[in-house]
Amino acid sequence: MTVEPEQKNGEVGRVLVVDDYPMNRMKLARILEQQGHTVDVAGDGVEALAKLKAAPFDVVLLDIVMPELDGYGVLERMIGDGALRDIPVIVISAVDEIDSVVRCIEMGAVDYLPKPFNPIVLRARLQTSLQRKRLRDLERSYLQQEIMLRQSEKLATLGRLSAGMAHELNNPAAAAKRGADQLRLAVEALQDANDRRNQLTFSDPQRARLLELGKQAQARARQFEQSSALAQSDLEYAVETWLEAAGLDDAWEVAPTLVNLGYDDDALTALAEGFDRPQLPAVLAWLAATYNVYSLLEEVGQGAGRIAELVGALKMYTFMDQAPVQAVDVNQGLENTLVMLRSKLRAGITVRREYAENLPRIEAYGSELNQVWTNLIDNAIDAMDGQGELVVRTRQEDGLVVVEIEDNGPGIPPAVQPHVFDPFFTTKAPGSGTGLGLNISHHIIVDKHGGTIEVRSQPGSTCFEVRLPIDGALEG
Repeated sequence: MTVEPEQKNGEVGRVLVVDDYPMNRMKLARILEQQGHTVDVAGDGVEALAKLKAAPFDVVLLDIVMPELDGYGVLERMIGDGALRDIPVIVISAVDEIDSVVRCIEMGAVDYLPKPFNPIVLRARLQTSLQRKRLRDLERSYLQQEIMLRQSEKLATLGRLSAGMAHELNNPAAAAKRGADQLRLAVEALQDANDRRNQLTFSDPQRARLLELGKQAQARARQFEQSSALAQSDLEYAVETWLEAAGLDDAWEVAPTLVNLGYDDDALTALAEGFDRPQLPAVLAWLAATYNVYSLLEEVGQGAGRIAELVGALKMYTFMDQAPVQAVDVNQGLENTLVMLRSKLRAGITVRREYAENLPRIEAYGSELNQVWTNLIDNAIDAMDGQGELVVRTRQEDGLVVVEIEDNGPGIPPAVQPHVFDPFFTTKAPGSGTGLGLNISHHIIVDKHGGTIEVRSQPGSTCFEVRLPIDGALEG
């Protein structure tokens, strides 16, 4: 006879059943699979630990009395292993094993399941444990982001590379720190909302709807777009009025979150049709708390990701922790330089990248080449005065890597062009430049790398062309 699975409602996860009696393992596995969980089994503690180390699990159902290694031994080893200690353990016990259950809970187990197994009790115990595991995972993610933020504070001295770079670092760092500061409170609020929700009884269709709503909240947190201030205010007022009528005590606090989640009063009315009136306050508070946690995680993740991008670009730009001479990826060096100068690339300037594919690496002083790219790109940006197109182009030609930095600014007068590489020569206003940038660039390309650097310019177009030998002709 084929057993049809139950409707899968609520949290589902990967469960390890540890019991030395095959019938117990089989019965528990069948019930769990019918409830939608992925199940693996182990006949003793040694096998259980091996499986726990080989694959991730969300919950462990653990018998106490077993050969080889009993439940106490498994618990002791799990608590001592940083990778396993946060996995919730539910002890499987008979009525006469209550003292053993207490001992296991004192050792770190989170709950117990009495024999004979009741599917309803099993579902409830698993739901609580899975929710606890999800919250611990969120907290761990928060801590990892916090560590990254602390590391970012060490970038203060590197941020002095330029005012623009400091600005680029400060914005995502501030956003990530703000989200991280709020995240712990948001996780606690979600735990409280989960507890309130779990005190209520829901039908199977309602549990399925809750699971769907939670997934929608997570997805919305990743896709949020702010409405105009006026539209947002009007929506918040309408939603707050609706929530007060529904009996929500803190309607003024929850309303902005539900608006960000995409709800207006009509959408809330449609949502309410699936639940009983006494359930609504707990459901809406839980929904808002879920969205808050995931939106803050998204905010922290985006900020930390931007910091990581900048740090990576900065390390590659400076060739930090590397030997002076490297096999240099010129395309990557140009891209890192654009990252460093992003704050100067205002809305009116577009960048067109024409990088040659499979461009060979060259033996070069990587950080010094990046200094050249910085001088050339920075000059091009200044020449366009906030409006124009910057073209960054590479190609391979006759044993050389060729780089062109082109802008559509006013151009360099013919009488000036022969002098652009002279020391202390500048066309910028007094105090705006030293006149050494292009002279230093010429020295790096010609004297240190055996290459050439030239300029072509006419009204509406200026192009600096750098040619570097692929095999290297470095100054000794």
